[in-house]
Amino acid sequence: MNEINLNQINSDLKKSCPEKNQYFFGHGKLLLTGEYFVLDGALSLALPTKVGQSLAVSYTPSFSPTLSWKSYDVAGECWFDSKFEFWHFKCLDENPTEEALFLQKILQEVRKQNSHFLRDDVDVKIETRLGFPLTWGLGSSSSLIYNIAQWAYISPFELLFKTHGGSGYDIACAQSDGPIAYKKISTGPNWSPIYFHPSFRENLFFVYLGNKQNSREAIKEYTSKRPIDASIIAKITELTQEFLNANTLKQFQSAMNNHEEIVGNVIGMTPVKERLFSDFPGAIKSLGAWGGDFVLVATQSNLSFVKNYFGKKNLDVIFSYDDLISAPATTLSQDSVKMGFSNHLIH
Repeated sequence: MNEINLNQINSDLKKSCPEKNQYFFGHGKLLLTGEYFVLDGALSLALPTKVGQSLAVSYTPSFSPTLSWKSYDVAGECWFDSKFEFWHFKCLDENPTEEALFLQKILQEVRKQNSHFLRDDVDVKIETRLGFPLTWGLGSSSSLIYNIAQWAYISPFELLFKTHGGSGYDIACAQSDGPIAYKKISTGPNWSPIYFHPSFRENLFFVYLGNKQNSREAIKEYTSKRPIDASIIAKITELTQEFLNANTLKQFQSAMNNHEEIVGNVIGMTPVKERLFSDFPGAIKSLGAWGGDFVLVATQSNLSFVKNYFGKKNLDVIFSYDDLISAPATTLSQDSVKMGFSNHLIH
């Protein structure tokens, strides 16, 4: 699938559509550190991806307005087609799918947060387009929620917390053009753009394991293990700083291994390298919910070796760091790494 020119597809998605009345784009996401523990306030390093999702809106006058919604995948195929009435956003489909009912829940929550949302006598047509396959777990839900919130002039974080749940880091990624430090505290989400652009990026790769994880189920499973010892949260925060401050690949790999060990002990799972890739020459770290989404690979070996190794295991969705991750703003200096986390409260 990565033979498709994703960069070109997403470059096109980021451009406004003149024929549409409104147009929005949200980035995908990868959580490099703090998986699970970000829910309990651990400082985490999150990476917006170059790939994302767009949402286009068209309005036409109508005496009996309806909302028509179509979603297209990365290949341009329509995978979701549904209609909603305006009074309560009830789905008009004869047998609503799980996706239609989830979208209905989102739209109803939007109306609660903005009582003026879609009150005019117009038909509304929505088209969403994904710049990556649905199965990759890069944030199809979070980028959708972010785009809808932008359209409705409401808080994307509030919309996420009331519908999908989670820490909110993925919403912060959706609106960011480069790496962020993220921390959820009692007063809300705090995040800040940071300079994270390792000199050893050519040694970092992302491999898709082929089994998309259900983030809502992963959150539910993790919360059943609460309360989490405060010392573990502090250690994850410390490790995030080690990731940020690593000057060499060896230091970075050490932080990866330590992070895997802590998470594995808490959730009762064997780290992915030990379980599946014990003979691989380098470090491998799960990203997000453990089990089958993307993993981070850090190795002295080149891309050709990485593709050959994982290809023999029928894993062929592999990206170099620079091919997938959105670069930090040029206005950020490397000194910002040493500064650590700075508060940036977003409503």
